[in-house]
Amino acid sequence: MFFVLCHSLLQLAQLMISGYLKSSISTVEKRFGLSSQTSGLLAAFNEVGNTALIVFVSYFGSRVHRPRLIGYGAILVTLAGVLMTVPHFISEPYHYDHTSPDMPQDFEASLCLPTTEAPASAPAPSNSSCSGYTEVQHLAVVGIMFTAQTLLGVGGVPIQPFGISYIDDFAHHSNSPLYLGVLFAVTMMGPGMAYGLGSLMLRLYVDIDRMPEGGISLTSKDPRWVGAWWLGFLISAGTVALAAIPYFFFPKEMPKEKRELRFRRKVLAVSDPPVS
Repeated sequence: MFFVLCHSLLQLAQLMISGYLKSSISTVEKRFGLSSQTSGLLAAFNEVGNTALIVFVSYFGSRVHRPRLIGYGAILVTLAGVLMTVPHFISEPYHYDHTSPDMPQDFEASLCLPTTEAPASAPAPSNSSCSGYTEVQHLAVVGIMFTAQTLLGVGGVPIQPFGISYIDDFAHHSNSPLYLGVLFAVTMMGPGMAYGLGSLMLRLYVDIDRMPEGGISLTSKDPRWVGAWWLGFLISAGTVALAAIPYFFFPKEMPKEKRELRFRRKVLAVSDPPVS
């Protein structure tokens, strides 16, 4: 039962970190000037590593130390979450237009102008080239995010199949459905918690760790506002890291559970009609 509790918390944290990007993807798109196509691909890219490896990993599940491999996968998920925050720390502070409240992106990025003034004879870039210019400007940022999403998918590969098979192998045949029901019931709260966390974090200013002197004149209702999208990844990654610790202490094989849960016996005794 302790393993069921640990695995429920781990899968909850894993789904929270994988779902958090979806709750903050519009903010990431605004902050780095990504196109909708790129941001949509980024949000779905964690499935690439998962799909490529899940059959291979599941096939060798009975030959490896499953709890320990789950722990390693959770650590990889933690590293992926931390890597997702790197673009914030390597980028320049967010600069918004102080004259027009209708400009949602950086002033220079939205105008597609470099930091130096362009010659007067140079033609103004068209609207269709603005998104492409901004993405090239943040090419390293986009590459880091895609790498992090790939690692997130790879790290999540052993968590669910190995956990379910470990429970099913060593639980009593009557208790196994109850354990799996508890596991999935707790796990399903992960995406909801991710959106709740995103709602809280995006109320904080993106550069809360390097606030300019005198503060800022924006509010969270201003279209130029960018929230602290990166902070939620740190919180989620820390939660996954804490949930991964017990897996390095579980044995490769547990003694088979011999008794049905007393709680389940009482429920069945009440629900079953008496036999005449």
